[in-house]
Amino acid sequence: MAEVIRMPLLSDTMTEGKIVAWNKKVGDKVKADDVLAEVETDKATMEVNGYVDGTLLYIGIPAGEAAKVNGIIAIIGKEGEEYKHLLDSGQGAGGSGQAAVGSGQAAVGSGQVGVSSDNTITNKVSLPAGAKEIRMPLLSDTMTEGKIVSWNKKVGDIVKADDVLADVETDKATMEVVGYEEGTLLYIGVEAGKAAQINEIIAIVGKPGTDVSAYVAAEKALSVGGVQLEVGSKELAVGSEQLAENTAPAEIIETSANNENGRIKASPLAKKIAAEKGLDLSKVTGTGDAGRITKRDIDGYKEQTTDQRPQTAAVASSAQPSTLNIQPLTESYTDVPLTQMRKVIARRLGESMFTAPHFYLTMELNMDNAMSARVAINEVSPVKVSFNDMIIKACAAALRLHPDVNSSWMGDFIRKNNHIHIGSALALPEGLIVPVIRFADQKSLSQIAADAKELYGKAKDKKLQPNEFSGNTFTISNLGMMDIEEFTAIINPPDSCILAVGRIKEVVVSRNGQFVVTNMMKVTLSCDHRSVDGAVGAAFLQTLKKFVENPVIMLV
Repeated sequence: MAEVIRMPLLSDTMTEGKIVAWNKKVGDKVKADDVLAEVETDKATMEVNGYVDGTLLYIGIPAGEAAKVNGIIAIIGKEGEEYKHLLDSGQGAGGSGQAAVGSGQAAVGSGQVGVSSDNTITNKVSLPAGAKEIRMPLLSDTMTEGKIVSWNKKVGDIVKADDVLADVETDKATMEVVGYEEGTLLYIGVEAGKAAQINEIIAIVGKPGTDVSAYVAAEKALSVGGVQLEVGSKELAVGSEQLAENTAPAEIIETSANNENGRIKASPLAKKIAAEKGLDLSKVTGTGDAGRITKRDIDGYKEQTTDQRPQTAAVASSAQPSTLNIQPLTESYTDVPLTQMRKVIARRLGESMFTAPHFYLTMELNMDNAMSARVAINEVSPVKVSFNDMIIKACAAALRLHPDVNSSWMGDFIRKNNHIHIGSALALPEGLIVPVIRFADQKSLSQIAADAKELYGKAKDKKLQPNEFSGNTFTISNLGMMDIEEFTAIINPPDSCILAVGRIKEVVVSRNGQFVVTNMMKVTLSCDHRSVDGAVGAAFLQTLKKFVENPVIMLV
């Protein structure tokens, strides 16, 4: 069956995307992980995958033109398969007007799936008139699923097009999902605390009292491979009121209740952030429905709350399970659920390590001049410049002279990037994230330091936007501040190289017939041998060494 590929939501403010280039043409065979096109959004240029195997039958938007979010941009199916009915109906992957489709991965054609009298799937049940599906959007370039942290609406609530329906945890950050539809929330498909795949239905909005139970049942049946539906007439008669009772998370119902008996109305995410900050919710003015406190209200609250933190810390510590009563010599373990970030780290780095043939080049850098220069620089810089900032600047300058290192392996061709975006790996409790300093070669040391400080702060608060952690062309991983002398790093796709930076160490060397103490730092360049040869990587390190050991050169 032919699948419709729609324009995905690639940033939280995106309304349309411009097709920069198609990487496939009509008639080409495509795989689920193939990059079909490059799309320019309001934030960055990103890649769009089709997530289905087959033949590219149709391209709806030529390169250079824009498509609205959820607009049909392509169709994939079997070679020679008829697909025009999908264009004529305007339905394809969930109906025209379907909001926030995360990828073109078409799961159900609205008006295409149903249940027959013998309880098997047919093509007769359609989404009731006026009802609109809300699907899990693509909120980052590496996201495959999103975990619903909390629902800001419950079944039966009136929603507007710009209302934030839910807070979703991706592999990179916790972000808000807007439905872009107006009406009554008829159905919630994924409970808070559970994850939904990209493009999976998470909610349905429509006219009050609309019965969507038959459509939901058919959708669920199709998602498990077309097995027989044991659905009787009584079950098909379930109305939206019953669906609300079965699907609305109890936590959301409680936190959305009227502010009676001193109860404070706040979303679960707002409560969580307030607890972390030691913030008294009674002092915060809510701007949500009926004065409900949201994440945005917490972020915008400016009052100093340090006096609240000891009390919060005490409560938190008392809630921790005591380890004093654990019997000695007792075997035990704790299973820690994977975060969305940790899942993607495991998948992406596993693919990199076992797909890209890595080789490693190590070099020692004399840091004496860099240490002296940093002291002088920080006397005049408006922002404190770190050694890592200096390494970023030196790498950017070296990449300009060695464009082969600033490249990406694309399968059947090598892409040499003319721009230089340096990713700086940052360790968080949930895992690793790589904020990106864009156009690093064109920025001064103080600008790089300011950008890095802002990005690291956003990353720790889970406020990074997709364009701030994507698009890297080279990555730096620095463990020197943790006293690691030397290590190797796994290449961060789509880069061809990553630089592992160790600590600065005092060593005794012979100089002019005398033993002197000098400061040395080891760096190791991990290279993808498919796109970068050993001599190319070595030449890059030689240039980097010159810039670091004599910082004045890279500032010229």
